[in-house]
Amino acid sequence: MRLGVLDIGSNTVNLLVADARPGVRPVTSTSFRRVLRLMRFLDPDGAINAVGIAALEDAAAEARAAAEAEGVEAFLTIATSALREATNGPAVIRRIEALTGVPLQVLDGPGEARYTFLAIRRWFGWSAGDILMLDIGGGSLEVAVGANEVPDVALSVPLGAGRVTVGFLPDDPPSDEQLRRLRAYAGEQLAVVRDALAEHPSHDHVVGSSKTIRSLARLAGTVQPGWADEDRMVLTRAALKSWIPRMAAMPAEARQQLPGITPERTFQIVGGAVVLHAAMKALDVEQLEVSPWALREGVLLRYLETVD
Repeated sequence: MRLGVLDIGSNTVNLLVADARPGVRPVTSTSFRRVLRLMRFLDPDGAINAVGIAALEDAAAEARAAAEAEGVEAFLTIATSALREATNGPAVIRRIEALTGVPLQVLDGPGEARYTFLAIRRWFGWSAGDILMLDIGGGSLEVAVGANEVPDVALSVPLGAGRVTVGFLPDDPPSDEQLRRLRAYAGEQLAVVRDALAEHPSHDHVVGSSKTIRSLARLAGTVQPGWADEDRMVLTRAALKSWIPRMAAMPAEARQQLPGITPERTFQIVGGAVVLHAAMKALDVEQLEVSPWALREGVLLRYLETVD
C-alpha cells in the first residue's frame, strides 16, 4: 500500500510518501517539501494573513498533486501548532480540506508528542527500555517519556525554533541581550517540564527528533561507532554549547555554509540550539541520540494499525 502523510507545520509543509503494510517497516519512496515559516504571516490578533493563506493553499495543492502523481492510495493530512493556535485556524482548515479532499487532523501538543514517541519507539525497538524524547518543531517543543509505545507523560511547551526566533531573536545576528532573554524564557517554560518529569528521573535512552535537532547533530554531533550513516547520530550538550556563540555571531546567510545547516534553517537554527541546550540542561541530559523517524512516521504507523 502506498500512503501519503501531509504535515502542515509552523515552518514547512511536508509530504511523506511511503510503501507500507502492517508488520513491515515502511519504505519512503519520495517526499515533497515547501518552506513557509507561517509565523511570519501572523497578524497582531494571531490570524494568518491573506499572503500566508495563499502560500499555504498553494503548498497544499502542490502536495496533493505530488501524492496523486505517486499513486498514493491513502492520503492523511495533519496540522500542528501554527494552525491550531491561529485565531482564524478553523476557516483556514476548511479551505485546506476543500483543496486536498480529505479531513485535516489538527493535533494538540500532547497528541503530537505521542505520535512522535510511537515513531521513536518503533525505530529504537522494545530493547531500548525507558526513553525520554525531545522534539523541536517550528512552534513548540514536545517532550515525552515512557517504556511503552504510549508514553507515561506527553507534554508540549511554546519553545519551537521559529516561534522563539520571531519572539526573541529579531536581529541578524542576534544580540547578547536577546540571547539572554531567550535563555531566561526557556528556563521558565522548562521548569514546568522538569516538574512534570520528576517521577521519571532516569532513562535508558534520551532521543531527539525533528529537522532542527538532526541539523544540529550533523553540525556538532558524531556517528556512533559501527554505523556507516546518520542512523545513529549522537549529540552532546557540551558540543552543542560550544557552537551556539559561534552560530550566533554569524549573519543568517553565512550559517548555511556550516555542515548540516540547510538554507531554510539558517534563520532559526540559533533559536533552536538555545532551546535544545536549555532543555538538555534543565533535564540533566549530557547527550542524546537522534531518531530519523518523527511525527509523520508516527502518524503513518498508527494508521497502519487500523488497516485490515
